[in-house]
Amino acid sequence: MRRILILFAHPAFEKSRVNRQLIRGIDTLEGVTFHDLYQRYPEMDIDTSFERALIERHDIVLLQYPFYLFGMPALMKEWMDLVLVHGWAFGSRGNALNGKWFGCVITTGGSRASYCRDGYNRFSIRELTCPLEQVAHLCRMQYLPPFVVHGTNAIRSEEIETLRKTFHSMLGLLGSEPFDLQQAQGLDYLNEYPIRERNS
Repeated sequence: MRRILILFAHPAFEKSRVNRQLIRGIDTLEGVTFHDLYQRYPEMDIDTSFERALIERHDIVLLQYPFYLFGMPALMKEWMDLVLVHGWAFGSRGNALNGKWFGCVITTGGSRASYCRDGYNRFSIRELTCPLEQVAHLCRMQYLPPFVVHGTNAIRSEEIETLRKTFHSMLGLLGSEPFDLQQAQGLDYLNEYPIRERNS
């Protein structure tokens, strides 16, 4: 069984509708560690030794955050800059992350249709998250497509609950041996991976 680390960062969690529900019950999932960066580091004073040891104990690292201004919250970027350093995460002697899986779980107010060349945001989610894919490549990790929740400003409560169940089912699949990494990497969104077929 693959062990999953979810690195969560939400600078306005008290206002969250979707992320608050997505993580509900996540601490009960076998093989999943939930790590809230803003809760642990309110002063942004990151314990890099602790964070590296935490990563080393897991096989999959997922960054979960709201997609603010097409990027990640400040603390998560700070985490990446301080934790994923040359000589440990990459470089000729940086092999700590070699072979691990890496991806993101993001929520955004925009619709999927708005994230394309002809849409309001002009670029796809895959294009806007290319830096994460390059980080995975640099660190010799396998990159997973993003799990994305669109339309967070208008989404109904019952839709959020359905997405929560889908997300938790996806985490269960990621942690199990039958998961087809190559098939997943060919998708635009991890949401598109055939959960029901795999569970049947």
